Amino acid sequence: MLLLLVLTFFETCLSQFPRPCANSEGLQTKECCPVWDGDGSACGALSGRGFCTEVLVSDEPHGLQYPHSGIDDRERWPLVFFNRTCRCAGNYGGFNCGECRFGYWGPNCAEYRESVRRNILTLSTAEQQKFISYLNLAKNTISRDYVIATATRAEMGENGENPMFSDISTYDLFVWMHYYVSRDTFLGGPGNVWRDIDFAHESAAFLPWHRVFLLYWENEIRKLTGDLNFTIPYWDWRDAQSCEVCTDALMGGRSPLNPNLISPSSVFSSWKVICTQPEEYNSREALCNATGEGPLLRNPGNHDQNRVPRIPTAADVEFTVGLPEYETGPMDRSANMSFRNVLEGFASPVTGMAVSGQSTMHNSLHVFMNGSMSSVQGSANDPIFLLHHAFIDSIFERWLRTHRPARTSYPRANAPIGHNDGYYMVPFLPLYRNGDYFLSNKALGYEYAYLLDPGQFVQEFLTPYLQQAQQIWQWLLAAGILGALITAVIAALLVVARRKWKRSQRRKRALNYEERQPLLQSSSEEGSASYQTPL
Repeated sequence: MLLLLVLTFFETCLSQFPRPCANSEGLQTKECCPVWDGDGSACGALSGRGFCTEVLVSDEPHGLQYPHSGIDDRERWPLVFFNRTCRCAGNYGGFNCGECRFGYWGPNCAEYRESVRRNILTLSTAEQQKFISYLNLAKNTISRDYVIATATRAEMGENGENPMFSDISTYDLFVWMHYYVSRDTFLGGPGNVWRDIDFAHESAAFLPWHRVFLLYWENEIRKLTGDLNFTIPYWDWRDAQSCEVCTDALMGGRSPLNPNLISPSSVFSSWKVICTQPEEYNSREALCNATGEGPLLRNPGNHDQNRVPRIPTAADVEFTVGLPEYETGPMDRSANMSFRNVLEGFASPVTGMAVSGQSTMHNSLHVFMNGSMSSVQGSANDPIFLLHHAFIDSIFERWLRTHRPARTSYPRANAPIGHNDGYYMVPFLPLYRNGDYFLSNKALGYEYAYLLDPGQFVQEFLTPYLQQAQQIWQWLLAAGILGALITAVIAALLVVARRKWKRSQRRKRALNYEERQPLLQSSSEEGSASYQTPL
């Protein structure tokens, strides 16, 4: 019953193309304002949850990195597909306003609740196994509410007479989204593409976009499992000498048969990756259709050492957090002294200056994994992606709390296409503006364990050990009693030994007295009163 209620609450949740809109009618009318089942009205209008309205996109100019116009479906998102969507009121959210916005819960979305993301290495064994089982469930469950586009809008017909959408698993939905937001632009003809474009990387939206991406991921898992307390754990990789999470008990160890594959002992060894062949898509001028393309690849540490000499250190993180400017100069990978560019990994965490031929910070972990993670478009195939980006998000949070930037610190204009403050994030439906997520995660209903107060920080690391202690308390009690008995026996033996030693000493003194007795008598006979003493 509880699971049914949870699924009902989350029925209209997030992201790419909602099923109710992925059809000829939706494409022809260019309207995505689904009915909320709670009151039978579009966007829950009868209940005051929201209303269907025109989409107003920002007209602020973007940078010169992308010189084209009107040839990419992602330009001025989402107008190529829809120009009317739901606008939700108050704390309501979702593509039909049937759910709550981030951080709010309850039938009227009036309850604020803060979830805590924790270090995966400090989770109990049971918690780690549950997380892995959730990932595997998501990988093998078709998304009930969302589909993906398998063709460009032009290929679907002028009036949407040829809609081309496809089912996809819950996990792969997010892999596809990460591919779609970063793919090249088709300019017409096989292999004719524009590569200097990415709506979620290499500029200001890198951090806000991935922040929303993780929040939606958590919501999908909660929806799928009914576990409202689920949060994505993070991997704190500072000063790590190896891939600490690459074990069969966690994210999968190295296969003994092939160092590029995951160990057969891990559930991830059976996973098939999608969207990892960008050159093939470019040559066919086709979108990734989420067909399986082979096993998950990973060979941590066997990468180009010149490109990534080491995993980032705590000192690298501290330098990065200390940079005062969020974005500088051209606001792309060549920006100097830019917090975003250093954290993303195109600039040095020692000098703050842009570097070529090397990958630092965020980028370095992707390269270090030396497999599916190393390709931007297909990187989300590897579940380590989630752990890594959760920690990157925590560093972003530290910077926000340290510098408390005004909204004006986020670029309003002239950033690369898709990255200005007012641009809607590709390919999210409902719509979210980049600048709206340039704010502390506390406003979004979550926290990081290591950023909490000291008491809670200690609790994060003690909790798993306390839980393990509870599981073996009988053995601990027996061991304590046995230890006490052994201690008592040893103490008794020591007491007995000491007493024997004292008796032995007294006997020795008595013998010495008897040997000296004639001399004492002689002295007495000589009239020495000194010998007649208590001795």
